[in-house]
Amino acid sequence: MVSRALYPPAEPYASGLLDVGDGAAVHWEECGDPGGKPAVFLHGGPGGGLLPSFRRLFDPAAYRIVLFDQRGCGRSVPHAGDPGTSLDANTTGHLVADIERLREHLGVERWLVHGGSWGSTLALAYAQAHPGRVTEMVLRGVYLARASDEEWAFTPAGQARLFPEDWAPFAGHIPAAEQDDLLAAYGRRLADPDPAVHLPAARAWVAWEMSANTLLPAEPPELDDRLVLGFARISHHYFSNGCFLAEDQLLRGLDRIRHIPAVIVNGRYDMKTNLVGAWDLHLAWPEAEFHVVEDAGHAGAEPGTLHRLIEATDRFRR
Repeated sequence: MVSRALYPPAEPYASGLLDVGDGAAVHWEECGDPGGKPAVFLHGGPGGGLLPSFRRLFDPAAYRIVLFDQRGCGRSVPHAGDPGTSLDANTTGHLVADIERLREHLGVERWLVHGGSWGSTLALAYAQAHPGRVTEMVLRGVYLARASDEEWAFTPAGQARLFPEDWAPFAGHIPAAEQDDLLAAYGRRLADPDPAVHLPAARAWVAWEMSANTLLPAEPPELDDRLVLGFARISHHYFSNGCFLAEDQLLRGLDRIRHIPAVIVNGRYDMKTNLVGAWDLHLAWPEAEFHVVEDAGHAGAEPGTLHRLIEATDRFRR
């Protein structure tokens, strides 16, 4: 078996800001072959923004690759790193509508939808809302936005048991009297207009969010205050609202997309979106191809995971 690796770096041949209403505009870009098979990539977070490496998951000679920064992050405006930016019009429903508006703006009839982590959540929500616009799906690090997923991430009984050295400063940033509801406590601090309050809270939040992404420890990226605050505000906004999805909504909606060819990939030792979510999706959607990567955690760039993702996009390009 030849192990797949990222395609060479690619620069966009077109980009812009698309007005999506509510005073917001999303940054989008296209690379690869303008006449190729359309594919859209949905980044994680929520609030993570685009990285150049995301372009390299697709054969640029075969795909018309569309990427965009979701509301409030990356090069989209206004940015959630500005404390005065309202998040009221930043929900899963808004993002699903943004994807569809971008498809129409670019004149794409149907496209492959690729999403990892929170991007897998958004991909499932979009496909279930617009099944006729999706040719195939590639999902990595599945997050179903259930109450059990929130408990795994934000209570001492979940991921914290495996990474106590990362959990301690996250929980410890909040006084003991408020630790019974960390999401609410962080929400109060992230909403505080004083940078001396919201920036330390944002850094503690993002440090926890970025812990345990890989099977082996990796240095987190350096992020400036604006990026940290934007990421923290958006991700907290979604997680404290159940990602604006009903319990098990994504599993209950599978009959709408059961016919769509799909590949599900999850690391065996994924501690961010643990394997239970991908397994439950597999049981409910046996028609989709399912791969557990035995030597991987959450990150999409780990070799075994990367191989499965590019294997899928290579196959679907035909």
